[in-house]
Amino acid sequence: MKLKNFCFLLILIFSTSAAAQSTSVKKLTLDLFLDWKYVQNPQISPDGKQIIYTRRWTDKINDKFESDIWLVNADGSRHRYLLKGSSPVWSPDGKRIAFIAPGQPTGAQIFVKWMDTPDAGTQITRLERSPSNLQWSPDGKSIAFNMLVPAKPALKLPPMPKPDGAKWTEPPRVVDKLNYRSDGSGYRPEGFSHIFTVDAEGGTARQITDGDYNHGSPEWWTDSKTIVFSGVRKDDAEYIRNGDEIYAANLSTGKITALTDRDGTDANPSISPNGKFIAYVGNDRNNDTYNIQDLYVMDSDGKNKRVLSADFDRTPFGLSWARDNSGVYFTTEDKGTNNLYFMPLTGGAPRQITKGNHQLIASSISETGIVAGIASDANEPGDVVVFDLKSPAPRKVTDVNGDLLAGRKLGAVEEIWYDSVDGFKVQGWIVKPPDFDASKKYPLMLYIHGGPHAMYGIGFNFEFQNHAAENYVVLYTNPRGSSGYGKKFGNAINNAYPSKDYDDLMRGVDEVIKKGYIDEKNLFVTGGSGGGVLTTWIVGHTDRFAAAVAMKPVVNWYSFVGTTDGANWYYNFKKLPWEDPSEHIQRSPLTYVGNVKTPTMILTGDLDLRTPLEQTEQYYRALKLRKVPTAMVRLNNEYHGFNGGGLRHPSNRLAQISYLRLWFEKFKR
Repeated sequence: MKLKNFCFLLILIFSTSAAAQSTSVKKLTLDLFLDWKYVQNPQISPDGKQIIYTRRWTDKINDKFESDIWLVNADGSRHRYLLKGSSPVWSPDGKRIAFIAPGQPTGAQIFVKWMDTPDAGTQITRLERSPSNLQWSPDGKSIAFNMLVPAKPALKLPPMPKPDGAKWTEPPRVVDKLNYRSDGSGYRPEGFSHIFTVDAEGGTARQITDGDYNHGSPEWWTDSKTIVFSGVRKDDAEYIRNGDEIYAANLSTGKITALTDRDGTDANPSISPNGKFIAYVGNDRNNDTYNIQDLYVMDSDGKNKRVLSADFDRTPFGLSWARDNSGVYFTTEDKGTNNLYFMPLTGGAPRQITKGNHQLIASSISETGIVAGIASDANEPGDVVVFDLKSPAPRKVTDVNGDLLAGRKLGAVEEIWYDSVDGFKVQGWIVKPPDFDASKKYPLMLYIHGGPHAMYGIGFNFEFQNHAAENYVVLYTNPRGSSGYGKKFGNAINNAYPSKDYDDLMRGVDEVIKKGYIDEKNLFVTGGSGGGVLTTWIVGHTDRFAAAVAMKPVVNWYSFVGTTDGANWYYNFKKLPWEDPSEHIQRSPLTYVGNVKTPTMILTGDLDLRTPLEQTEQYYRALKLRKVPTAMVRLNNEYHGFNGGGLRHPSNRLAQISYLRLWFEKFKR
């Protein structure tokens, strides 16, 4: 895409939107995306009086996102910028914060700031690679974190006879690992994620774990002498799927002890305040592609393991112990919502703490029982919220996009449930134009989520609202395979994806058409990743859509399983492709490209390693050969997550939304 062509495209879209709004209601225009702000990971101080969080914003000039740290009182007062950086965490006494920011000599470093001083903090590390997952020790003397450690090369040549002054190309890249690339970062550095500690006043970082294994986020024991974590510290670790165990590392002796030994997964340990128990999530090994993880608890030495949530058909995440050690708080997905629950140590049914048709992620709980988190609903973008566990009514303490939404009318969001095949009921939502008139006819945009084991929710969606502002009715649903509806629903697509999802999506379109305000000549379909798979599957099985945009799709499972950035996709089929390729072929949208008549654009980041660009190229070439109207849009310097959290360049988000709608406008009937 040439810059001048894209600039013309944006000018056309923005000017058309402005002209339309001069005679109608003020709507959510695409240009607002460049001023949009995002709140991340709010952390409440131990005394429950202040909240610190990361605010992400767009640097329009340099086409990138930046992060700052902001501070607000728990009552919403004194909301203010604090300093440049991200990922802040409070010290146990609430007098300091640790955070990550650019430092010397290069790259991201760990800083500590005393909250009663006006300075920007003290750099306490001089690391060669980026730290992550900062955790204070309970005594406030140390900070644990994760960092990549390079591995020794398996093949190392002796020095080459390079003449003085010669300008040779870069040396060859030697690959000898099963998984050697990661979407979002490219070729994986030859190494593993290890746990380190550093003195909170600065010093040399000390490596705690060893070996050719990856290690999860560190959790401190109450004595500040032991760190608990999950990982796969086993022979042939790279070949073990879902085999994490929980380990304890003694900082004095260096000994690492396995606390679990399940044939399956145990992960996300959380230590009780009295140090007697560890809560964690896990499940036994099986052949399902979708698993519900149960909440477990064990004694500090790994004994007396027991399940607490055997009858709860949802996966807990974000575990946090009650201060009196009586049980564990957690968040879970349920029918498009997220809320906070409490599971007593005695087990049984969990108690729902917050209620509401929203997506609430509780990120921290103070010693006084005050909770900080992020909440969003259909009309409210994500903001920091606070509530007391004794009276759990979330209250907004930020309004970071209030200035942008002031005076603008959003599209109404309607929840629907409908019957699909095989006796399943499916949930979805309809976003209507802000000046919706039921007596008129509107084009319909079916927007499909990825995964496939993921969940659309009731939270605010900028893109959907922008499409609605341009007079589209947007339908988004959670077909079979989606999370948040239990194990049976999630596994209903085993060895059948994407055909079962197809039935649910078509029933959803029919359900909206019944309402009488849809122009049946102008049905459009789009989706990304798993949604791109389903988009290409749909156009190979029906001609009912006027146009389609398949974003970052998989069209050929036979080639995909060997080129994506992880080997686990091999096991989403009954047999390996060289044992029997029939299922891979039968479930590949490319197999049905001979049926396609729908004008179909394919839009993918040129660095995508999750659904590699060769998948897009295969489908584009096949459509072009058959003279089906098509276009291939390659977003420059963008990985897989260009329309989500992994977006690298804001301009690519504008391009994605703009080209999608431009393609639909081109083929309106």
